Amino acid sequence: MNQLNHHSKFNQAHTNKISSIEIIRNRTSRRSYKPEILSDKIQDQIDEILKTIPAGPFGTDSSFRLIHKSMATDRKIKLGTYGFISGAQYFIVGKTVSDIEAFIDFGYRMEWIILQLTGLGLGTCWLGGTFTRSEFARLVNLQENEVISAITPVGHATEKRSIRDRLIRLGAGSKNRKPWSEMFFNGDFDHPSDNKQIGDYSTVLEMVRLAPSASNKQPWRVVQSDNACHFYLQRTAGYSRMFPAIDLQRVDIGIAMCHFELSARELQLSGYWQIADPGLALPQGTEYILSWISK
Repeated sequence: MNQLNHHSKFNQAHTNKISSIEIIRNRTSRRSYKPEILSDKIQDQIDEILKTIPAGPFGTDSSFRLIHKSMATDRKIKLGTYGFISGAQYFIVGKTVSDIEAFIDFGYRMEWIILQLTGLGLGTCWLGGTFTRSEFARLVNLQENEVISAITPVGHATEKRSIRDRLIRLGAGSKNRKPWSEMFFNGDFDHPSDNKQIGDYSTVLEMVRLAPSASNKQPWRVVQSDNACHFYLQRTAGYSRMFPAIDLQRVDIGIAMCHFELSARELQLSGYWQIADPGLALPQGTEYILSWISK
């Protein structure tokens, strides 16, 4: 079994300044922004973040770019977010190849970026379907074998959420998270877990529970056994038909893995990613993804 710890020198340059766990606990999606230019200092900090993104668990490639709306205006491109985002002048656009492992790495890497931006006091919001992909694609020279899996606005959020923002959050159930017993298990899927049974990884898995996901479906499942935490994808029936070119639920798994690893490393729980399928009996619609092996 091959160890997939491609980023043994895991970059903590930004997360050392502020607790990743605290950022995860406090971050929320922001959809209303002050229409102002970011300072040169902040733009330089964002550039540095985009230069120091750690590899994802599978080590596949993806790229991310900060764009300003003026870049689109100059080329007569109209960037649209279907009314979900207001006032934003900047977006980070990420692209990757269309591949099952690449989607997971994309989610991992973009969530890492978003957490670093949150640490700078900036607002963000995962957008996986509510934007005009074709228009954003023209700004990042998308190649034939590449896809834009998601984007995020970035900027100074307004002090108060707009009525539309509050309605979107309410409709998506953004504050709601599944209970531990639906996501975390001991040994196999017949034995649901609670946060008193996990030991050292209790906080780590709580950070996984808090991870954002497309339509707040929370498709990750984790089975803990011996020295491993095995990650699975519990698919939402019919969801893949909404965005057939982008596997958003695999992107979600990458987001959860990012929360897991950042939190584990902050708590000095060393380990690495490895393909180590334990061969468990799986609920319908569930597939094995990857395992975290504790050292």
